[in-house]
Amino acid sequence: MALATTFLSSANSFLSSSSSSSSSSSLFFRQKNNAMRQVSICRAFSESPSPSPSSPILTKRSLSISFITSFVFSLASRSNSSANAAILEADDDEELLERVKRDRKKRIERQGFISSSNKETGYLQDLVYKLSKVGQAIENNDLSTAGSVLGGSTNTDWVQKANIAFSKLSSSTEEKKQVDTFNSSLSSLISSVTGKDIESSKLAFVSSATAFEKWTTLTGLFGQLKGL
Repeated sequence: MALATTFLSSANSFLSSSSSSSSSSSLFFRQKNNAMRQVSICRAFSESPSPSPSSPILTKRSLSISFITSFVFSLASRSNSSANAAILEADDDEELLERVKRDRKKRIERQGFISSSNKETGYLQDLVYKLSKVGQAIENNDLSTAGSVLGGSTNTDWVQKANIAFSKLSSSTEEKKQVDTFNSSLSSLISSVTGKDIESSKLAFVSSATAFEKWTTLTGLFGQLKGL
């Protein structure tokens, strides 16, 4: 028993001293770590560059250089945009000039073609005289004279010859459209004159004359036919 009691007492003393020693050791290491941390912090502060009086000036200078650079690049960009716009405008001018040249060439070719079509031009000149007489008669409410000039149908010789000229001298879709309008209006005109309908005759005559005038303008014949 005594031996056991002594052993336990010794064991307790050993554990107590070991605990004290361990506590002292832990305290020592904590103090050492704190000291090292403080040294590191101090070293970091001591090694960090101190603010230079010229730092704000350099910052302003950097900003100024950055602004000037941006401004220069902006001017260069605008200059390039202006140059590109000028190139595009020049291209547009060249394209317009080429279009004008092509149109002029077509007009010259058309005038030469018309000048060589004397027979067809004669048919159209006769058409102008016929329409002029019909218009005067309708204006005077003289449908009998208008009817005698028109001939009673679209199968008359002068109408057939006029359509021969139309067919030869019409090249564009719009020109052919005006020919169709003229023939349709002329048919209505003949029918109205035959039926003694003065108001319808006037409307049909205006429609016929308008379509023919548009056709001569499109083909370039407007200034070459007398009476228009």
